[in-house]
Amino acid sequence: MSVDEVDVQAGDGMNVIRLVRLAKKNALSVAMYRALSEGLEAGERDGSIGVHVLFGSEGVFSAGNDIGDFLAQGGGTGAGFDDGLRFLRLLPMLRKPIVAGVDGLAVGIGTTVLFHCDLVYASARSVFSTPFVDLGLVPEAGSSLLSPQRLGYARAFELLVLGEPFSAERMLAAGLVNAVVDEGDVEKTALSSARRLAAKPAQAVALSRSLLRGDLVPLGERIEAEVRLFKERLSSAEAQAAFADFLHKPPASDGAAD
Repeated sequence: MSVDEVDVQAGDGMNVIRLVRLAKKNALSVAMYRALSEGLEAGERDGSIGVHVLFGSEGVFSAGNDIGDFLAQGGGTGAGFDDGLRFLRLLPMLRKPIVAGVDGLAVGIGTTVLFHCDLVYASARSVFSTPFVDLGLVPEAGSSLLSPQRLGYARAFELLVLGEPFSAERMLAAGLVNAVVDEGDVEKTALSSARRLAAKPAQAVALSRSLLRGDLVPLGERIEAEVRLFKERLSSAEAQAAFADFLHKPPASDGAAD
């Protein structure tokens, strides 16, 4: 199944979801957020599926949120914002494991989504960055809670507030990435682990994952707190100026996002 610029293929116990908006470096549009949610929800309902797998395409994982959509959603209202919010709220609710294969650029949501993944494999050329503050915004997807837990406060502040890009090797050392592999082996490695997970007793996997993740109530509360501030910031003078400045950058930067 292919929906807009998100390709979803279910089989061999895996729900493989691939971003294919190459003209915009896989920056997520409103339609893509909707397709991602629908693809994940379908995989959750399918009893033959044991694991979700996330990929980008052709050397790009995701350039984050489409800045044009942010500019249009300045008030933090409407269907567009709601589609993104649906995706953010869904991430912590997924019962099945998530494996990600990252090759290349992982910006904004392209990085923060990884905090919800159980296994992450990256190529050496991958770069992780979250320029929320540079865009006049605040972190999202629960990253303000999950990032300090996973990386430690100092590195989380460096990533989320200073906006320092992290290499794959640094993310490996920090604990977000499980292994750094050759770019040609990213998908093979991720799929190999996904197949192993899909072959295990599903209920035992789900219960074990739940125990490891612990109480998700604080995460849900943090996501809602981030959303409230994010809505406010979208219409702020700082953010609107940053969006306009971004969209006037040279074409090579077009499509990158938060």
